[in-house]
Amino acid sequence: MPVSNMALPLLTDLYQFTMAYGYWRGGRHRERAEFELFFREAPFGGEFALFLGLGECVRFLRDFRFSPEDIAFLRTCMPGSPEEGFFQYLSTVNAAEVTVSSFPEGSVVFAREPLMKVRGPLLVVQLLETTLLCLVNYASLVGTNASRFRLAAGPDKKLVEMGLRRAQGPDGGLSASKYCYMGGFDSTSNVLAGKLYSIPVAGTVAHSYVASFSSLEDVRHRFLRPLNGDDNREDFVELSKRCVVEVCELLRVPKEQTNKGELAAFISYAMAFPQNFLVVLDTYSVMRSGVPNFCAVARALHHYGYQAVGVRLDSGNLARQSVEIREIFQKCAESFAIPRFKELTIAVSNNISENSLRLLCREKNEINVIGVGTHLVTCPQQPSLGCVYKLVQVNESPCMKLSEDTEKTTIPGSKAIYRLYDHDHHPILDLLACEDESPPETGIELECHKLGSSGETERVTPMKAELMHSISFDGKEKDDKILSDIMQIRDHAQKSVTNLSPEHRNFDKPKPYRVAVTEKLHALLTQLRGTSPLQ
Repeated sequence: MPVSNMALPLLTDLYQFTMAYGYWRGGRHRERAEFELFFREAPFGGEFALFLGLGECVRFLRDFRFSPEDIAFLRTCMPGSPEEGFFQYLSTVNAAEVTVSSFPEGSVVFAREPLMKVRGPLLVVQLLETTLLCLVNYASLVGTNASRFRLAAGPDKKLVEMGLRRAQGPDGGLSASKYCYMGGFDSTSNVLAGKLYSIPVAGTVAHSYVASFSSLEDVRHRFLRPLNGDDNREDFVELSKRCVVEVCELLRVPKEQTNKGELAAFISYAMAFPQNFLVVLDTYSVMRSGVPNFCAVARALHHYGYQAVGVRLDSGNLARQSVEIREIFQKCAESFAIPRFKELTIAVSNNISENSLRLLCREKNEINVIGVGTHLVTCPQQPSLGCVYKLVQVNESPCMKLSEDTEKTTIPGSKAIYRLYDHDHHPILDLLACEDESPPETGIELECHKLGSSGETERVTPMKAELMHSISFDGKEKDDKILSDIMQIRDHAQKSVTNLSPEHRNFDKPKPYRVAVTEKLHALLTQLRGTSPLQ
């Protein structure tokens, strides 16, 4: 299921069509060409990214063709007076002759290595550029952001993506929900994403619900059917009121300080969702009202055979409050003989960023679930991954882009990408080789040239060498065999990140991950650049 139905052939830049016309007019439109899609620098000050968006790219390619309405519109916006034959040719264009090879979706990837290689007729693969970049850039960026939040939180805390209201429009909201789940989040608040992609959906109650109640008179239904089905006619409201008194005595909180409207809201919500009772505590005072009111209603639910789920905090010192609340839950568990109280869930939110999450998790805390919104889906630390799409070969002849900005120089020719591993099964280097070269041999030392250096070489002995690219689209595949489902991609992403050595996953000063080229590829690059060293 695609994120958007707007990934259409006209979702591109006008200059793609002017170049396409130039190719066609010059008789070059059928020449075989190869482009590479890559990024130049890892995002968020880290060393890696997650490659995501491949499934969307494949679906776009499967359906790539121009409708009569598309052709009619292009006639109105193309500059000059293109020949009619060009538009007639466009009406026959599709991706049947296009082949894409790539990393598996969800793979850890690094700067300056091709995430995707796109081969086919020059005119066609040129027209694909902008849309493929659009489909990969944000997906990979937000998925990488999610993976960093997962690293910061650790493996045990549940993470909920709740950024829909802050996302860049509905397409951005759906993309964020989908790719944050792939990146390591456990659930989303986005109901449509849950429906479309089978992502677990989470959500309870907001402050507005609590604030809408002013007194116990607002509770219209006072009876709750016990879990065992008995016809118990005890007034649930009165039972909750008695429990408030007992909880306040235990916690030494004056019962007069508890907010009656909040108690009414908790009672009403508990009666609506007796098996999913989780409420927000900080509409008023957390310790003087929210906690005792929650414990009272949770205890009343227990009397009816139900188990409360927990609480959410949305303000204040989240770590300290979670510890204090856990102590209260333990005290209630012992005093009221309800062992389940000890394991009640404590969820938190409150504009959490990567930095605040790292600080939060360094403190002593009793938090089980963390909700993240704005800082996750908008990626404020880096708004774009900056993927580019560059021509590397035409008619089997390598070509490259030279630039005064050395980091914009491309690496020519069609390439194979090998990931080399050490004795501990951690990746240590990604090696770019000419496509016709033999793969690196296990246990045999090889010499390679570092990217980003002035011809500096290094020697490495791989304990394992893995070919990273495989065919993901060949123009003919019509079923979903080449596409992984979301859960498979999520699992692969988690394994890929976990497999990195801790020094490459470090937040503050990650060790640079090495990407290098073989001697043969280095010689080709040097030949095309003259005698200038590789930058």
